[in-house]
Amino acid sequence: MNAPEDIRDKVARALLGMQRHAWEQGVAAQAFLESGESDLVVVMAREAVTRQFSDGRLGMIGLFTCSTDPAANGEAVLFAARVTGDASLRDAAERQADWLLHKAPRTADGTLCHHTDTHRVWVDSLYMAPPFLAVAGYPEEALRQVEGFRRLLWNPAKRLFHHIWDEDLKGFARAAFWGVGNGWAAAGMARVIAALPPATGQRDRLIAYLQEVIDGCLVLQREDALFHDILDDTQSFVETNLAQMLSYAIYRSVAAGWLKATYLDRADAMRAAVHLKVDDYGFVQGVCGSPHFDRPGVAPEGQAFFLLMEAAARAAGRD
Repeated sequence: MNAPEDIRDKVARALLGMQRHAWEQGVAAQAFLESGESDLVVVMAREAVTRQFSDGRLGMIGLFTCSTDPAANGEAVLFAARVTGDASLRDAAERQADWLLHKAPRTADGTLCHHTDTHRVWVDSLYMAPPFLAVAGYPEEALRQVEGFRRLLWNPAKRLFHHIWDEDLKGFARAAFWGVGNGWAAAGMARVIAALPPATGQRDRLIAYLQEVIDGCLVLQREDALFHDILDDTQSFVETNLAQMLSYAIYRSVAAGWLKATYLDRADAMRAAVHLKVDDYGFVQGVCGSPHFDRPGVAPEGQAFFLLMEAAARAAGRD
């Protein structure tokens, strides 16, 4: 399936025109990084550093209680530091790592909390923090965090992640199997695996984790190759972004040899369904919509994952 460059360009332009919170800036920068837009990554990384709090959190606009979300900017900042030689960018990335390692709130077992004002663990954080920790030189901590999120949120019978664990209540604040949440988990683990040093002995275990959540989602896929917002609730709205996120994870995994090529047909079907959702202005319609993510709409993360999916498809030879 060929994706015309004008579709990618439209999606990218629409993304750049959208206002972005910390994680949205980070995921957008990651999308441009994997798309080969190096100059744009440097520009976005510098802006994330401009908005860095003194405690180390990058790209802080609007939602000041976010704890793990800012780390999504870290990989782009490290890349910008490397290509420009700017020591201040390297320092900014190190301060973001220090936030995660030493300042961010955690549960009793050391798992990172998603916000600074509650002791709640969100599956979203599996994408935000562990990949940056792995890239920044802390692979063991990245692995510990993956295990922590899995310990608190994974449902082995469903092969899916619950959304939010409340440490104070010792129970789920939101037990729902949120589709995009499972997409964050799949894409996050793919990024961690890619960033691990080759000699890491735990890579195979993470690959098994990744395959499990992909398989758990695919069991609940609709005939149109999309998914319901709550994966096992057919009364919830039909949502677009999970299809992009899973396609991204599958394409990366097959290209790297972590998954068998038999998964490619499923990724291709999801990718084709997503292409039908891009409107004339380049907005990917039907994703969990900003700002509350409780209804179909558009969102920077939905735009970014279209570009990530396309870059991964090219790497897997699907263009």
